[in-house]
Amino acid sequence: MPDVSLWTVVFLVVAAFSAGWIDAVVGGGGLIQLPAMLLGLPNASPAQILSTNKISSLFGTTTSAITYGIKVKPDRRTVLPLAGLAGLAAAGGALVATHIPMAWFKPIVLVLLIGVAIYTWLKPDLGSATILRFDGHSHYVAAGLVGALIGFYDGAVGPGTGSFLIFALVGLMGYNFLRASAKAKIANVATNLGAIVVFALHGAPLWRLGLIMGLANLLGGLLGARTAVARGSRFVRIVFLVVVAALILRLAYDVFFA
Repeated sequence: MPDVSLWTVVFLVVAAFSAGWIDAVVGGGGLIQLPAMLLGLPNASPAQILSTNKISSLFGTTTSAITYGIKVKPDRRTVLPLAGLAGLAAAGGALVATHIPMAWFKPIVLVLLIGVAIYTWLKPDLGSATILRFDGHSHYVAAGLVGALIGFYDGAVGPGTGSFLIFALVGLMGYNFLRASAKAKIANVATNLGAIVVFALHGAPLWRLGLIMGLANLLGGLLGARTAVARGSRFVRIVFLVVVAALILRLAYDVFFA
């Protein structure tokens, strides 16, 4: 494990708390936590960074998922295929993570996020109410497809996974932003677990640091989920647009200037 000073731990704990709050509301907590870890742990390997980030995030996503589960009560017919396939696909994505150049993904993700932001901005009523677009067998297929595609992306790359999940559940399946956030958190627990299992088998995680950050992420996730439930879908939509805009700026910098 790389040497980590006390101030570095404090810095990473603050980042983990902030990431937990953002991730609970709309996803995208990796926008804060992952860059913070890259700054604080310059001597750690990419696998150590990614796997430790997953351990920390698991605490927050699990707490958020439980809070949403109690308050929002997401339906099982969406959650089961969504989370089940997302977890399996994330494990597959983690297996190939070290073999796929990050440079291939960033321009594609940047274009997708710009499209998501424009579409959401131009449709102010999007996600304000739940109007499901699929029924019966097609509903299971759509939920499973969303989980598989975004789960693989989370295992292999990661940034913006929660935002992509929420947008797919709102734009494709017809849920409102609050209910989409609830389901996205459960799926995110599955993707984190799937990726952690693969990384752990390769001895990558920094367990002690991951657990310390995880406690801070947990507190942030608990506060974020309660805030989202109390404020409703309109609040979640606004935060969603802000986080997506920040992700776009971050990826644009990486693509054009890094």
